[in-house]
Amino acid sequence: MSLKTKLVMAITSLVFLVTAVLSLVYVSQLLQAEVKQSYDTNVLVAEEIRYSLQQALETGLKDQKVNPNDTVQLRALAAAAVRDNAGLKAVVDSVNRYSLTVNDITISDNRNRILLTTGPGGTDQIVPARPNYQHLRDGNPVEQLKTVFGPPLVYDVVKPLERNGELFMTVRVGVRTTLLQAQYKPELTEALTLTGLALATSLLVAFLLGNLALRPMEELSMQLDYWTPVAEEQPAEETETDTIVRVSNKIERIGQRMRNVEEVFSAFKENLDQVLGNLQDGILLFTGDGRAVLVSSAVTRFLQVDRNEILGQHARDIFDRNTVLGRTVREAWDAGVTLVQEEIVTEFGNRIEVSLDFIHDDRAREGLGALLTLHDQESVEVIESQLELSRRMAAIGRLTSGVGHEVKNPINAIVVHLELLKTKLGNTGPSAHGHLDVIDSEIHRLDRVVQTLVDFSRPVEVKLVEYDLRRVVADVVTLAAAEMSTRQVTLTSRLPSHPLIAKVDVDLLKQAVLNVVQNGAQAMPEGGKLEVVLTDDGKSAVIEVQDEGVGISEELREKIFDLYFTTKKGGSGIGLAMTYRILQLHHGSIDVQSELGLGSVFQLRIPLSALDRGRRHPQPAVLESTEGNQG
Repeated sequence: MSLKTKLVMAITSLVFLVTAVLSLVYVSQLLQAEVKQSYDTNVLVAEEIRYSLQQALETGLKDQKVNPNDTVQLRALAAAAVRDNAGLKAVVDSVNRYSLTVNDITISDNRNRILLTTGPGGTDQIVPARPNYQHLRDGNPVEQLKTVFGPPLVYDVVKPLERNGELFMTVRVGVRTTLLQAQYKPELTEALTLTGLALATSLLVAFLLGNLALRPMEELSMQLDYWTPVAEEQPAEETETDTIVRVSNKIERIGQRMRNVEEVFSAFKENLDQVLGNLQDGILLFTGDGRAVLVSSAVTRFLQVDRNEILGQHARDIFDRNTVLGRTVREAWDAGVTLVQEEIVTEFGNRIEVSLDFIHDDRAREGLGALLTLHDQESVEVIESQLELSRRMAAIGRLTSGVGHEVKNPINAIVVHLELLKTKLGNTGPSAHGHLDVIDSEIHRLDRVVQTLVDFSRPVEVKLVEYDLRRVVADVVTLAAAEMSTRQVTLTSRLPSHPLIAKVDVDLLKQAVLNVVQNGAQAMPEGGKLEVVLTDDGKSAVIEVQDEGVGISEELREKIFDLYFTTKKGGSGIGLAMTYRILQLHHGSIDVQSELGLGSVFQLRIPLSALDRGRRHPQPAVLESTEGNQG
């Protein structure tokens, strides 16, 4: 049996079931209404007979002398009045003859003995026990159906007649279930006929609607074939199954292709985001209606707005005419004019190069969108300055390497001949030996300087391992805390709660951070607070060393990383140069911000490894903020 046939049969069966249930409810409601109507009618009959009984008693006992305390006499006179009253008998016979559901009528005394009856049994006999018709009226439809169409039964409608608040006589109207059934059968036949027609009609309509509702499946299958690649082979079993199964299989295959495309798109988007995130230029791509669909991370730096808030917005909502950049872009955009490396100066003094290109479809002669590029001139100059410094450092390295090797040999010869000269002079004047000692001391100092040059220019073997930078900072702070306390310097650190993993040479990086920490302490001869803060910007870890020293003037900032440049008395000028070189070996950078009299902030940037960019995380190390001793 095909799935289509099963669905049609299920729909048809459901409609049949609903129609059958509704029909059954309708039939039961008809019977309930019939029972209630019969009850109400027979109550009126009982009331009428009770009224006639009351009139007969008043007429029969009118001229009789009755002792109220003699119950036997009273009952005999009352029984005679009931049996001899022709009007009461006429009413009873008339009701019993013409009522459709009344089986018999009985009048009994307070001792439940028959005084007058149209049914079986004689006078002065006990009234047979019968159920009260009220129970049948209040029963549920199922019980009523069972009773009416079950074995014949007689129910009584009871109306008492009281005297001085006590039961005196009772009127009983017997209702037979077979008479109810005969009364109800015409309506039942009509209801069943309508039910049969309704069931037949519902079955036919459900069958036709089921087939009609499933007919578009063929058209849907053809539409799905349109979206299926021609080269894709369909499974052979599909030709043997019904339409619904074929459509289901095709939708499943299309869904799988959509999931595959979504995975490819997600990977492409991730790669594109990584490429745009590494760009220093701000890039915005707009659609033909002027809405941003591609925004690089660097745009945030130019517009001071998060890139996610820009996506989907129109160009006129992104750029504000009250700013120099916004006014320049809006004027060119509204006029449809291309901007080619237009240089502007913002309100904050930043120099930005703006390029706006409109993309057109020559064949359709319509605009497809626009590409806006924002280029930071100052960052280019900073990079060029860093490159120049790197070139200078490389040139110094090559020069010092050659000079070091050339100078080492003459120094060694001088040392040898100086020792020979000391031997030949023997115990001559002490003044001569004093001059020789000075020469020996200076030659050894010169040798140390040359050795430092050779070591600085020698290629360094970097042993990179994945390491939590929090541990690097914590170890440096612990190592330097004791020395800081002797300088009256309070050394503290602030570390993130999550690990920051980078590929580093642990010993070299510790030396670089320690050099900056010691430099900050030396900048505070009177003591102060020195803080080391570790943060990250998503791609790089940033180690900030903040001091409260004398600061560095603007003209000296570009020279502090030069080898042997120092402003401190007794300084060697090697520490910051070595730090700069170590950061280069880690593909990082070092920057300094300083104000005279307020202190300096050194920023060491180290690229984070791929595992710390959301792909995987090791178990976090438990590190706490380390605080140096206060002097």
